[in-house]
Amino acid sequence: MAQREFSSRPISRAAAVIHWLVVLEVCWVLASLPGLALLLLLAPDASNLPLMALALVPLGPATGAVVYSWRAFGDDGDPEPARYFLRGYRRCAWDVLRWWLPALAALTLLGINLTNLDAVTGPPALRTVLGAVSAAVGLGLIVASGHAVVISSLYKLRTRDVARLSIYYLTAKPMASIGVAALVAVVVGAALGVSDWLPVLAAAPLIWLLLRGERPVRDHLEENFIDA
Repeated sequence: MAQREFSSRPISRAAAVIHWLVVLEVCWVLASLPGLALLLLLAPDASNLPLMALALVPLGPATGAVVYSWRAFGDDGDPEPARYFLRGYRRCAWDVLRWWLPALAALTLLGINLTNLDAVTGPPALRTVLGAVSAAVGLGLIVASGHAVVISSLYKLRTRDVARLSIYYLTAKPMASIGVAALVAVVVGAALGVSDWLPVLAAAPLIWLLLRGERPVRDHLEENFIDA
């Protein structure tokens, strides 16, 4: 009996993880569906960048709700992930949107700048510098957004504090930032090399990896900025 109980534990744990992966993936897709439908209709053209940004609006709160849910799974392994997703969505949707919308607007402007470098008058070196600066700022903003979605989903902080902490952790916790950048590279590589929709179908495990990689940020935040 003891041997059977011991052997069943890993199986039960694996079944719980698969259950959470499937349910949270479905919840994320359903919450993001308006934006995903719009992306499906848009041609991959630079002129559609503003509409692409609009399509990405629902993905921010949906990602925040999955972050909240995965933290709950780590805490108690409750068998009702959809309940945690709904609770997380109600709790953090507006907190995420308050920085997510400005971040999308800024990334849209940077994308427009990058796709219109040929219109810049001056020596080629100037266009190269402007392109490099825009790309670096864009990557920094994307990585900071990875920090921000975890912070704003798990902790009740003012939007300006979320923004400041997200920028602070870019260099204060470099391994976490590298982890976010690596996830971005995986998403882009999967979209370009396999299918645009592969990252969509793998959203739940990717968000789990994001939360795992943000452990140094969460530990430092709770030790130094969050009241017990």
